[in-house]
Amino acid sequence: MQPHTEPPTQPQRRSGGPHPWGPLLGEWSIEGTHPGLPGTVVHGHAVFEWLPDQAFLIQRSHYDHPEIPDGLTVTGILDGKPVMHYFDPRGVHRVFEVEITAGTWRYRNDTPGFSQRFTGTLSPDTIVGHGELSRDGVTWDDDLDLTYRRIGRAGRPSTA
Repeated sequence: MQPHTEPPTQPQRRSGGPHPWGPLLGEWSIEGTHPGLPGTVVHGHAVFEWLPDQAFLIQRSHYDHPEIPDGLTVTGILDGKPVMHYFDPRGVHRVFEVEITAGTWRYRNDTPGFSQRFTGTLSPDTIVGHGELSRDGVTWDDDLDLTYRRIGRAGRPSTA
C-alpha cells in the first residue's frame, strides 16, 4: 500500500475578537416541521459547543421522532473555507458550505440528486430556519423547517 502523499487539510484558528459562530453556542430546544410529516410538529434538543481549541464547533441534535435522525455536525475553517460535516446514525455523511453573518446562518451542499440548503435567521434567543431540497440542482422544494429556542448559554446548561 502506498503512503498518502497529499498534504493534509489544515484547520485554521481565528485570532482575536468574537467568533462569528458564537451566537450558536449553547443549548437549544427545537421544533420542526417537514413536508413528509404533514400536521406533525417534531420536537428536539441541540447543543452547540467548541472543541477545547475553539477551532471546531460541534453540534449534537436529538429529535423525538423516528423519521428525523439525530445528528452530529463539526464546523470549522478548512483550507480557508468554512465547512460543516454532518453525520447521523444511518451512516450518512454530508459536507456543507457554511456562512454565518450578523443575523443569518446558512449552509448548503450541492450533491447531485440530493442538494440541500438551509437559511436561519438569528436573534439572541431564537433561530428560525427554512430548509430546501433539490433533486435536480435547479428546482427547490420545502424540506425541514426548524425553530431553535435557547434554553442555556455556552458553559451554562439549563437546569431543566
